Amino acid sequence: RPRLSVFKSNNYIYAQLIDDTSGKTLVSATDAKEAKGTKIERAQKTGKTLAEAAKAKGITAVVFDRSGFKYTGRVKALADGAREGGLTF
Repeated sequence: RPRLSVFKSNNYIYAQLIDDTSGKTLVSATDAKEAKGTKIERAQKTGKTLAEAAKAKGITAVVFDRSGFKYTGRVKALADGAREGGLTF
């Protein structure tokens, strides 16, 4: 199962699916180019975008890696968006 790794800065949130056996990034998404909405809304949209790209590559199940960030706010919104998009973890 690929790992869904999350990183958030003060302004943006980044997510990527990583295959740890080969050490390659399979899919990535960010809200850096989004200008509309709150940070929470942009994070949720980023999760949905990542899930759609993952489904296009045939990935449906992942392991969630919050990278030490608390599971609240933008991290939770990204996870909820990914679940809405069809990923299971």
